[in-house]
Formats: sequence, structure tokens, C-alpha cells
Amino acid sequence: MTDSEASRQYWRANLKLIGLCLCFWALIPFGFSMFLRPLLAGVTVGGVDLGFWFAQQGAIISFIVLVFFYAWQMNRLDKKFSSSDKE
Repeated sequence: MTDSEASRQYWRANLKLIGLCLCFWALIPFGFSMFLRPLLAGVTVGGVDLGFWFAQQGAIISFIVLVFFYAWQMNRLDKKFSSSDKE
């Protein structure tokens, strides 16, 4: 595998990971708070309905979880491509 080909594969995998993370992050505040709000309206957390909670706190918490997930996956991706470059 050439350096150019390995670089393309690395960035393709990186962009897929970024796209996955962005879709998940959009799903939490928009999907749960807007589209599932009628289903979550009866459940209260801290005095507000669960749909509102997902829009406010869920977006922040999901972002923090995604930061750690992205770092973990990028470390695995870096190890995978750095070991194949040395061979």
C-alpha cells in the first residue's frame, strides 16, 4: 500500500467517524426533544418533561460522551495506520 493510498483510507475512515458522531449528536437534541416530545411529555425529570431535558442537558452530555468516544476511536485508527506504515 502506498503512502497516498493509506492516507486516503485514513481520512475516509476519519470522515466516516466524524459523520457518525455528528449524526448521533443531532439525534439527541433534535430527535428526542422535538420528534419524540409527545411520547416523552409525561415523564418528568427535575420538574420538567424529559423532551426538554434531552434538548438542554442531553445535548451537552452527549457532546461530552462523543468527545471521549471520538478520541478513543481516533487512537485506535492512528495505531492501525501507523503500524501498517512501518511494515
